[in-house]
Amino acid sequence: MPRRTMPHARFGYRAITDRPDFDWPERRRLAVYIGLNLEHFDFGGGHGATLADGRREPDVLNYAWREYGNRVGTWRMLSMFESLGLPVGLIVNSSIVDHCPELVAAYRARLSTELIAHGRTNSESQNEFDEAGEAVLIDESRTRLAEAFGETPQGWLGPWIAQSHLTPDLLAESGFAYHLDWCHDDQPTWMATRGGGRILSVPYPQEINDIPAIAAHHIDYREFAVRIIDQFDEMLEQSREQPLVMGIALHPYITGQPFRLRVLRQALAHVAAHRDAVWLTTPGAIARHYAARFAAD
Repeated sequence: MPRRTMPHARFGYRAITDRPDFDWPERRRLAVYIGLNLEHFDFGGGHGATLADGRREPDVLNYAWREYGNRVGTWRMLSMFESLGLPVGLIVNSSIVDHCPELVAAYRARLSTELIAHGRTNSESQNEFDEAGEAVLIDESRTRLAEAFGETPQGWLGPWIAQSHLTPDLLAESGFAYHLDWCHDDQPTWMATRGGGRILSVPYPQEINDIPAIAAHHIDYREFAVRIIDQFDEMLEQSREQPLVMGIALHPYITGQPFRLRVLRQALAHVAAHRDAVWLTTPGAIARHYAARFAAD
């Protein structure tokens, strides 16, 4: 007998060409956001992108490489975003509160930003826990960020995008309005949750994302900048047919390196030059606009 596929029952199939038409604010057709991942890692254990695999703990090489993003890279990126007038979605591990809270404070003071919960640390994977443990992880992350920065996150990106079978349910029950874990579409998608609830999935990129592109696939850093430009130009053209969302996912320990930052700035300047034609925004603003236009059914 042929093997049966396992459905997830979160949403049904619907082609991008078979959707109700709508506009983003000011009749824009393409919404563009930057998701900046501010992450902190345990010293002596846990997950993380690597320069060299198979090292014993304490892994000073990889820990220090990632920490460069918090100490240097992200501050250079702040100046770049400010000069280009770009809003930023801050995707933040709550352990940042104890490690370098001034980093988040500086972004919130100088830019238009949104705070997005990103677990406690990227040294743990969300689907390592049972239901009770995952619920605690979600609550601790959101509560700690809210207490420290006076803004309760409405959006979630799981550490390592490692959902369990219950993650959408737990997020909705914790009060989150949307998450960024799924990369299946170029428009937001309502996802069903247990008890008849809904949570919105806002598109988050895996191709226009420096970790998969540079750390995993090992593409040339100049190609990553070209990818951003080509993705933007093509999606701007496609958005004549359907309103779309383009995300740009960045990690300061990767694209905050000086040589990569130089070409990233050029790519983002290309995007910023079209600000009169697109909606430069944050994931939360996208979620709110879409939810107001298409209530969960």
